[in-house]
Parts: sequence; structure tokens; C-alpha cells
Amino acid sequence: MILAAGRGERLRPLTDSVPKAMVQAGGKPLITWHLERLAQAGYREAVINVSHLAERIVEVLGDGGRYGLRITYSREREPLETAGGIAHARALLGEAPFLLVNADVYCEFDFAALRRVALGAHLGHLVLVPNPRHRSGGDFTLEDGVIGDGSGPRYTYAGIAVMSPAMVAGVGSEQKAPLAPLLYAAAARRQLGGELYRGVWQDVGTRERLAELETYLASR
Repeated sequence: MILAAGRGERLRPLTDSVPKAMVQAGGKPLITWHLERLAQAGYREAVINVSHLAERIVEVLGDGGRYGLRITYSREREPLETAGGIAHARALLGEAPFLLVNADVYCEFDFAALRRVALGAHLGHLVLVPNPRHRSGGDFTLEDGVIGDGSGPRYTYAGIAVMSPAMVAGVGSEQKAPLAPLLYAAAARRQLGGELYRGVWQDVGTRERLAELETYLASR
């Protein structure tokens, strides 16, 4: 599942007319980078939640055939936030664990590696990254799994995870709900696994960070 329903307030005025997921970086929409890498990694189906300027996304991506994927859209009348968006899409996602990716990040992570993750009793497996400047305090510690507080260094959640649908079992299908509190609660119960990724990753939540990504892509 790719989370693409947000309004992208910090990218305004750009996102007044362009959905956040369709903002261009390196000559293509942010979400296209994900779709291409997912297909290369062997994934064949994608659920994308849409709300703000939803038809702009649907018109460009279509059924996903050009990317080697079958795309199904989960439409939200208004953005339901991260956990709410997942809960709204439960019928499309099924009962098995699924890969979750935020549309507003750029990364060169190997998605194929996550196909081998077995959650077991865990509710999720998070990909963490070294803390960027805008989130110097990080989110989690890696100590025999992902925990909220530990003696080791803290890292930032990359917006990439393998997730069990049970993570949002308590969220209604039309309920607005963020994912972060559920992740912290699961971490406190030792129900999260994880790994550290030190490769190229960029949160594109602001115009300044979008400019940084453009500079990087232009230099390659």
C-alpha cells in the first residue's frame, strides 16, 4: 500500500494544484519512483489511497499496467490520516501482512528484501534511517526489535514497513487516525521488528527538502 491521500500542507502552494504524490522530482512524480522500484522488486499489486486531488493521480497512473503492476485505489472523501487510510483500505489489502510505503519519501531501498520478512507474533517490521536534520531526536531505538526508548542510538522511521492489518484493528473504516501512536504502543509491547537502512533516503515534506532531492538527482 502506498499512502498518497494527504494534502501536503507544507508543500503549498505547489500542492494546491498538484497532489503531493505527483510532485515532480528528477523528472517524474514521487510516486512513480516507488512504483518502478516495486515492480523491479517483484511486487505485482498495489493499493493506493487517494483523496486530495484524487483524480489527478488516477488519470496519470491508471490501472498500473505501464509499470507492470495492478493498481487498486482506496478513495477517501477526506484524508483519514495514515492509520485511518490503512483501516479504510482493509477490504482491498486482505488479511496477510503487506508492504507500506509513504508516497512523500524518496528512497533507493531494495523493496525485494522486505518480501522475505516474516512478522511472526509482531505487528510490523519498520525500516529506520539515521536521523535527518529536521528530526534529530529520532523515533525509535533498535534493541532486539524496535522500541520507543532504549540505551542505544535513536533512529527515524523511514515511512517504509511490513505491516499486519491487525495494527489498525481498533480503527474504524471512516475514522481519522494517525499511525504513529499505534507504532509507539506496539514498540512498547515489543511487537515491532525492524532494520536500519543507511542508503539514500529523503523525506520530501517541504519545498526545501524537495529542492535538496532535486539537487541530488541532478548530480547523479
